[in-house]
Amino acid sequence: MSLPSDYIERVYAGVLGKIIGVYLGRPFEGWTYEHIMENLGEVNYYVHEQLGKLLIVTDDDISGTFTFLRALPDYGNSPDLTAEQIGKTWLNYLIEGRTVLWWGGIGQSTEHTAYMRLKAGVPAPHSGSIESNGLIVAEQIGSQIFIDGWAMVAPGDPEKAAELARRAASVSHDGEAIYGAQVLAAMEAQAFVESDLDTLIDTAVGLIPKDCTIYRMIGDVRDWHAEFPDWRTARDHVADYYGYDKYPGNCHMVPNHALIILGLLYGGDDFQKALMITNTSGWDTDCNSGNVGCLLGIKNGLAGINTGPDWRGPVADRMYLPTADGGRAITDAVTETYHLVNIGRALHGLEPVTPKEGARFHFSLPGSVQGFISDETAEGRGILKIGNDDGRLRLAYEHLALGRRARAHTATFVPEEALDMPGYTLLASPTLYPGQTVRAQLAADSGNDARVKCNLFIGVYGAGDVLVRVAGPEVELQPGQAQTLSWRIPDLDGAPIAQVGFELSADSMANGRVYVDWLTWDGAPDTTFKRPEHGGQLWRRAWVDHVHSFNFRRYAAYTISHNEGTGLLIQGTADWQDYTVSAAVSSNLMSSGGIAARVQGINRYYALLLGDDGKARLVRKVDDQTTLAEVDFECEWNTVYELALQVKGDQVKGWINGQLLLEAQDDALRGGGVALVCADGTLMTDAVRVQPA
Repeated sequence: MSLPSDYIERVYAGVLGKIIGVYLGRPFEGWTYEHIMENLGEVNYYVHEQLGKLLIVTDDDISGTFTFLRALPDYGNSPDLTAEQIGKTWLNYLIEGRTVLWWGGIGQSTEHTAYMRLKAGVPAPHSGSIESNGLIVAEQIGSQIFIDGWAMVAPGDPEKAAELARRAASVSHDGEAIYGAQVLAAMEAQAFVESDLDTLIDTAVGLIPKDCTIYRMIGDVRDWHAEFPDWRTARDHVADYYGYDKYPGNCHMVPNHALIILGLLYGGDDFQKALMITNTSGWDTDCNSGNVGCLLGIKNGLAGINTGPDWRGPVADRMYLPTADGGRAITDAVTETYHLVNIGRALHGLEPVTPKEGARFHFSLPGSVQGFISDETAEGRGILKIGNDDGRLRLAYEHLALGRRARAHTATFVPEEALDMPGYTLLASPTLYPGQTVRAQLAADSGNDARVKCNLFIGVYGAGDVLVRVAGPEVELQPGQAQTLSWRIPDLDGAPIAQVGFELSADSMANGRVYVDWLTWDGAPDTTFKRPEHGGQLWRRAWVDHVHSFNFRRYAAYTISHNEGTGLLIQGTADWQDYTVSAAVSSNLMSSGGIAARVQGINRYYALLLGDDGKARLVRKVDDQTTLAEVDFECEWNTVYELALQVKGDQVKGWINGQLLLEAQDDALRGGGVALVCADGTLMTDAVRVQPA
């Protein structure tokens, strides 16, 4: 089966539909229909401002969907991917008690329960089975909210999507929860090639047992749709026959799946109406709305989303995916679309697609802005409007004059407004670092009425954790002129970079447009992670900590303790490939510890470790730990050792106190960040150095 000709754009619409639906329903998640009608009325558009909440938030529906799917590329994009491998992906990317899941406790949170089974060595699918966790826990909603990605990598193949959904769902769920997930995945996969909703439902229910509750419930909702013109009457029947009183637990699959079918049937092809019905109906609003939005995005494409109010403008493609892979936490719908598309292509034996030679920001998809928003500061308020023209970011300015500056930026680390965001923790590392070179291709519209000056800039968390702007070299753009900007990011004394963007200025009144064709950077940084001289705390937050304690002392900016097992303090991105990481470390009561490179989560990295057994080792951790090389080396507590670990191509080398002691050849891991590693004790260092190899 070949991929649809509009595969990329339809996936993008599915991703947008998912995040729009989640952002729409999240502010009143868990409300009843009655409470919604009394306080909000019909929910036809975003209500976050009305409720004093953020629009762009961390949410399990989004982060789980785009995280658990990484099992496919992590295990070679094999169609034979197993539930056990997906369970190992959970253990690699989830940080217990902090990321992706609702950590409500065993017996309360289905996913937390399954995680604890996995952690204890119970493999999937037993980790999520009714036998392990009981019927009520196993049949909650989580399997469905995480399922959309498996459909988007199997376009036009509902059987494959349903099978992948079964394996993924079984990590944490069982019974009716799996059937609901399979129905949704099959509908979404078939929606790439079929637009009739009844046909989609028929196809999907044909893949689950006819005697299951989900099958019967879908039939009932379809009958009520045929009988009752008013969706509210049908919603009352859902509450009477399939309500929370009939299906206990914190958030059962059956009632919420019924509302998804209700919203789809009564909403038809109207994106706004379907989301209104689904959200106004209550219960798990962000979950249900996200699934409905994704399905309609796939089925009707961007045109379906663009009909009606401006759903996309306030979102600006922005997404957060907090996991142990902190360098991918600050992301956008276009970036995640291409991750999905390239998995789907790999499953079809095709090479990946990388628009504009792999640029990070390429704006290739219709209407995409990849997180770019305007800076509404006093000197630039109201000047700039951002959009997309034919695959280029459009910076349209009016009344730009001497003393005024227009800026557009996108986040590279936790934005100011998200620093104290409640709910799911936003753990993240920056995506841009000193020593990397930022490049961009710009062009001034030929119809501009005057020349315009332009420069790159970054926003850095400086003294008092206040954003400070650092400007790059400036160029002048005459009407119709194109320029390539290039700027090597300078040393920032350990302060994290939170944003990158463009600044426009003029010597006299100017109106016009500047187009950004692409913006990118790559390669390993040349930087030292340390405590900045100006103080602050956000330099610490740039590290994703999977340790029991992360403190700083007068003599050691990084003091990590892990009480049992191995803990990591991680920073960096997946595209760091060839580099050397070094640190002067000491330890207290530590069974092993040191530094790691090409870190891709908790259980995927290379490390140079000192052990309390008189050995120093180079190890590879890919689920299980393998020793690549070892030498005798007596490590004493409270003694400083200079460690350096280099990864270059398939060569892995380790130095201790300036001596090359360990070498190995291995190609299992091609890129990733750095980490401090500590098992059963405490590790200390005052700085971590990273430089290209």
